[in-house]
Amino acid sequence: MLNKKKKVIIIGAGFSSLSAASYLAQQGFQVEVLEKNDSLGGRARQLRKNGFLFDIGPTWYWMPDVFERFFNDFNKKPSDYYVLEKLSPAYQVYFEVLKSITISDNLEEIYAVFEAEEKGSSKYLKSFLADAKNNYDVAIKDLVYCPGVSFTELITPQTIGKLNQFFTSISTQVRQHIKSKKLIQILEFPVLFLGAKPSNTPAFYNFMNHADFGLGTWHPKGGMYEVVKAMQQLALSLGVIFKTNQQVEKIVVENNVAKGVLVNGVFQPADVILSGADYHHTETLLDEKFRAYSQKYWEKKTFAPSALLFYVGFKKKLKNVSHHTLFFDTDFDLHAKDIYDNKKWPEKPLFYASFPSISDNSFAPEGQEAATFLIPVAPGIEDTPEIRLKYFKKVIQRLELLTQQDVENDIAFYESYCVKDFVKDYNSYQGNAYGMANTLLQTAFLRPKIKSKKVDNLFFTGQLTVPGPGVPPSLISGKLAANLIIKFLTKYKTHETVI
Repeated sequence: MLNKKKKVIIIGAGFSSLSAASYLAQQGFQVEVLEKNDSLGGRARQLRKNGFLFDIGPTWYWMPDVFERFFNDFNKKPSDYYVLEKLSPAYQVYFEVLKSITISDNLEEIYAVFEAEEKGSSKYLKSFLADAKNNYDVAIKDLVYCPGVSFTELITPQTIGKLNQFFTSISTQVRQHIKSKKLIQILEFPVLFLGAKPSNTPAFYNFMNHADFGLGTWHPKGGMYEVVKAMQQLALSLGVIFKTNQQVEKIVVENNVAKGVLVNGVFQPADVILSGADYHHTETLLDEKFRAYSQKYWEKKTFAPSALLFYVGFKKKLKNVSHHTLFFDTDFDLHAKDIYDNKKWPEKPLFYASFPSISDNSFAPEGQEAATFLIPVAPGIEDTPEIRLKYFKKVIQRLELLTQQDVENDIAFYESYCVKDFVKDYNSYQGNAYGMANTLLQTAFLRPKIKSKKVDNLFFTGQLTVPGPGVPPSLISGKLAANLIIKFLTKYKTHETVI
């Protein structure tokens, strides 16, 4: 155990910060988490209005084994804190009016759906998923728990035979065997959680398809914020102190060593500073000579999309939709090109909708429906009330057309969230929603480092460092950051022996 006088200040209270806080407190650090907003959870906050409840951030609970591994590290289980239900169906994908493909929670039923759409595709899917599971075991049980210090972390007996998969894209891999555009989109969909388009994502990342079809889609009763509350409860039990409405204005450095932070005009000393806030923003809290990455560095990187979100209260129950519903009735490649290449608003956007009140009556008053709509958009794009209204109308019109129901007159209210909000609330670089994309040249040791290269006792965690975007990777990132802090400040020699 460490001397309890060693103090860590953590900037931000998102999933990675909450994770790191518990690991550090477990090892004897005095941990204080400073959050700029009035609630914890970072992007995973809640909106309550007129009896409706919305997760305003993440809505998908995938990779349940990562959550289990996190809580098991503290001799706990997710079920000690929240109720988890497997969704059936997992999700529904619309391609035409009243024509959709439903992905069940059962592999045999998924094989049957593929075979019905394209003869012979189920045989390939079985082989594809077997490879995806093998990649998942390699990635999640080993690679993603490496701290991104060196390329040698990627060279293992398990990965040597998979090197070709790092130089072939998911898109190429799938299209070699599947001809149905619908099935291609379904198989490419999971890698969108990595923040990059399938044509830029290494084939090795098909392990996300195992996360999808193999492990299933889950829902914590009460929403994703129940996970935030669980992690807060765990951290509090370990002695972590949380403070909200704390605006960190500067990281104070003396002799190349982080000494503390200036918060709301007051200096607070610490032995270690760990930032779970946006990496780019955090470095602006340093004098320029202490920043490891230049503005040109960030401008050259491929960032995950931002998002235009709508939180809608409907005065009636909707039909022909599932808890998670994807609307892929327009050209995905054109939408992706507008995001990554043209950096403009898409004319015919794909969008995602969550109707959690279908599965969980805590989200809406009886007989009514809560809905969240998400359109992926380019980070840094123009964001005005007029544009938001234009796209809200597009979404509602498409929903009505594809599901063949009138809903516009049954809207009780709606609120929107977009690029400007991501910047204001999270200091997000260009208002991105998911961090830095996991492309070949932005993976593992090629991502921004957890340990500052210029300032001792300054560390980073979250979606812009390793392992990457998403809630499960954020839990892992917190553990990696905690391990590196312990490694560099104690007698321990390797991060593997710490936690």
